[in-house]
Amino acid sequence: MDDVNTSFHRSTSSSGTNESESERLSQDLAIFLSNPALSSKLTDGSLNLASYSSTINSELAVLEKECIQLHRSAEDDVKVLRDEMGVCDEILAGLQEMLLGFQADLSGLSGDIRQLQDQSRSLAIQVHNRRQAEEGLRLFLERIVVPPNLAETISRGVIDELYLECVKDLEEKIAYVALTAEEAANDPSCADPELTSSKGIPPALTVAGREMADHLAKLRLRAVEGTRTYFLNTMKDLRRPKTHVRMIQTHALLKYEYLVDFLLVANPTIHAEIRDVYVESMSKTLHTLFRTYHKQLLTLDMRLATRVDLIAVEEAALRDAFSTKVNMKKRGDAFVLGERAKVLDGFITANGDAVAAWASYSPINAHLAAINGEKYSYEMIYRSIMSHLIDAATNEYVFARQFFKEYGQNDCFHAIFGKSLSLVLEQLENYLFNCHDAIAILLMIKLTHSYKRTVKVRRIDKVLEPFLDRITNLLWPRLKMVMDAHLRSIRGANAKKVGAGDIHPHLVSRRYAEFTCSILSILNRSHRSTISDDDGANSDGQNETPASRDLTNPSHRGSAGDMLMNDLDAMVEEMVLLLKRLSDVHNSNKKKIVFMINNLDQIITIFKERRVAGKELNRFNELLLQQREFFVEEELLQNFSKMIAFVQQTEAHMSGVSTPKGARGVAAPADVVNPDVVESLVLEFSSNWKAGIEQINRDVLSYFSNFRNGMEVLKQVLTQLLLYYTRFQDVIRKVWRGKPPAFCKDLVSTSVILAEIKKHALSI
Repeated sequence: MDDVNTSFHRSTSSSGTNESESERLSQDLAIFLSNPALSSKLTDGSLNLASYSSTINSELAVLEKECIQLHRSAEDDVKVLRDEMGVCDEILAGLQEMLLGFQADLSGLSGDIRQLQDQSRSLAIQVHNRRQAEEGLRLFLERIVVPPNLAETISRGVIDELYLECVKDLEEKIAYVALTAEEAANDPSCADPELTSSKGIPPALTVAGREMADHLAKLRLRAVEGTRTYFLNTMKDLRRPKTHVRMIQTHALLKYEYLVDFLLVANPTIHAEIRDVYVESMSKTLHTLFRTYHKQLLTLDMRLATRVDLIAVEEAALRDAFSTKVNMKKRGDAFVLGERAKVLDGFITANGDAVAAWASYSPINAHLAAINGEKYSYEMIYRSIMSHLIDAATNEYVFARQFFKEYGQNDCFHAIFGKSLSLVLEQLENYLFNCHDAIAILLMIKLTHSYKRTVKVRRIDKVLEPFLDRITNLLWPRLKMVMDAHLRSIRGANAKKVGAGDIHPHLVSRRYAEFTCSILSILNRSHRSTISDDDGANSDGQNETPASRDLTNPSHRGSAGDMLMNDLDAMVEEMVLLLKRLSDVHNSNKKKIVFMINNLDQIITIFKERRVAGKELNRFNELLLQQREFFVEEELLQNFSKMIAFVQQTEAHMSGVSTPKGARGVAAPADVVNPDVVESLVLEFSSNWKAGIEQINRDVLSYFSNFRNGMEVLKQVLTQLLLYYTRFQDVIRKVWRGKPPAFCKDLVSTSVILAEIKKHALSI
C-alpha cells in the first residue's frame, strides 16, 4: 500500500515537472523570439541553431566554473553564516518553548476571566435591582422623612424665606402622610394618584407613615407657634406712632402671606386671632391718623366765609369796630372763585380717562404748611383728607383680599375702616354746621362726584360708594341752606341795610355777579361755555352760543342740580328787584336809570370776564338794553325836549288826522303846525346843538365809570338825537312840500351832526 502511494506521488510529481519544464520552455522560446535580431535571422534562415546552441553551452560552462570559484572564495563567510543560523535556530526553539508556556498559562487565565465575567453579570443584575428598589423608596422617604435642617429651621423660629420654604415642605409631607387611596384617586392635583412611590399602599397605612405622622404634627405645632409670634409682633409695630404702614404690609406681611394660609389650615383659631389683631390694630391706627391729620389741617383753614358773608350784606358788617369807614379787606369776600377751581384738576373724567395732573397732585403736608404759615380753603383740606382716605382704603381693600383671601361680603374691610369712615363723616358734619361758604360746599360736591368715578375705576365702589353717598347727602342740604340765606339776604335788603351809595356800581351787584359766575363755572366745568369780550352779545344783547342755549335746560344735573339752578333763577329776579329798590333812593328818574345801567353793566362785565354764558347773562343784557333806551330819552329831553315833543306830537297828529288839501294839493301849514314855533325850534337847535352834544358827552363821562359802557351809551344818545333831528326835518318837508319856508336855511345838515358825533366818539 505504501509502495502504491509512493509510485502515485512520483508519477504525479514527474507529470508536474514535465508540465513546468514545458511552460519554462515556452517562456524561453517567447523570450528568444522577442529578440528582433534573432527573429529576423530565423525568418530569413541565416541562423544555425546547432552552432548557436553549442555557443550557449560553452558560455554556460564558463559561467558555472566562475560561480564555483566564487563559492570557494566565500567558503569562510558561508560557514560563519551557517553557525549564526544554528544559533538563531536554538533561540527560536527557546522562544517556542516559552510561547508554549505562555499558551498554557493563558489557557488557565481564560477560565478565570470567564468566571469573572459571570460574577460581573450577576453583580450588574443585583445593582440594577437595588437601584430600582432605591428609586421607589427614595420618593417615598423624601415625602415622609423630615430632614434635620428642616426641623432645625422650624424649631429656631426665625421667619425668613428659608423658614417659609420649610413650612411649605412640611405641609406637603403632612398632606402626603395623610393621603388615602380614595383621596389620591379623587384629587386631580395629586402628583401620585396611583401611589407608585409607596407601591400602591396608601401612605397613611404604612408603618413609616403612621410613625412620621406624630413627628410631623409636633413640628407643625412648632411652626404654628413661631408664625403666630411673628405676626403678633409685626402687628404690634403697626400701632406705633409714625409707622410706615405700607412698608410693613409689603415687606413683613405680604411677603409671608403663605403663612396665613398655613394657619388657616393648621389652626383656624390662631388664624382668626391674627385676623382680629390686625383688624383692631389697623382700625386704631387709621382712626388716630385721620383724627390727627384733620385736627392739624383745621389749623390751616382760612375760613373765607362767615355767617354775615352774604350777597346783600349789611353795611355795618363791613365796618371796623372802632371806625365808621368800610374795611376794604372785608369787601374781598369769598364770592370769587379764582384759583380755587384748581382743586378739581387731575381727576378721572366721566369717560374713565385719568388726567395727568392727578399723578402730580400731593396732599397737604400739615407740618410743613404750619411752619411756612400757609393757609388753605376748606375744599383743599377736604381733598387732602379724601385723597388720603381713598388711597388708604384702596390699599387696605387690596391687602385684605390678598392677605386673608377674603372675597365675600363679610371681609374685614368694614371692620378696619368703619371707625375711620364714621370719623370723617362726623368731622365733615361738624364743620358744615358752621360753614357758610357755598363755593367750598359746591366744590366738595364736585370732588365727591369725582371720587365716585375714581373708586369705580379702582373697583372699590362696592365698599366706598355708600360712604360717598352719605357725604353727598350732607353737602347738598347744607348748600341749599346757604343758598336760601343768600336769597333771603337779597330779598330782604334795602337801601337802609346795605347802604344807598351813589349812582356808581353797588357792592351787592359785584358780590352777586362774582357769586353767580363762580357757581355756574363750577357746575359747567366739564362743558364750560366761553364768550368773547368783543362779540359775546349780539346787537340785541342776546348771547347766541349753543352752550348758552344748553344751559337753559339743566335737567342733566339731576334733581339736586335742578334745585340749585332754580335758586339761581330766583336770585336773578330778586337781584333785579333789589336794584330797583336801591335806585328808588335817588330823587331823579335819570339817576335811577344811571344807577341801574352801572350795576347791570358791572354784572355783565364780570360775567364776560369770567367767561360764563347762560340765561342769566341774557336776562341782564335785556335789562341793560332797556335801561339804556330809558337813559337816551331822559338825556335828550334835558336839552332837546321841545324839539322831541314837537316831533312826537306832530307825527301823531299827522298820522291820526286826514291831511287837508290846498289849491295846489299841498297841506296848509297852519292846519298842521305853527310856523313860528317851527322857526323858533330851528333857530334854537342851530344855536345850541353843539353845546347840547358837549353837555351829553360830559354827562355820560361823569355818569358811567366803565368807558366801554359809556361809549355805547353815548353812541346811542347821539344816534337817537340824529334820528330825532332827521324826523324833525322830515316833518318840515312834509308840511312845506311846495315852497320851503325861509328859516330852512338855518337847518343844520345831518352830515355836520354826524361828523360832530364821530369826533366825540373818537375823543372817547
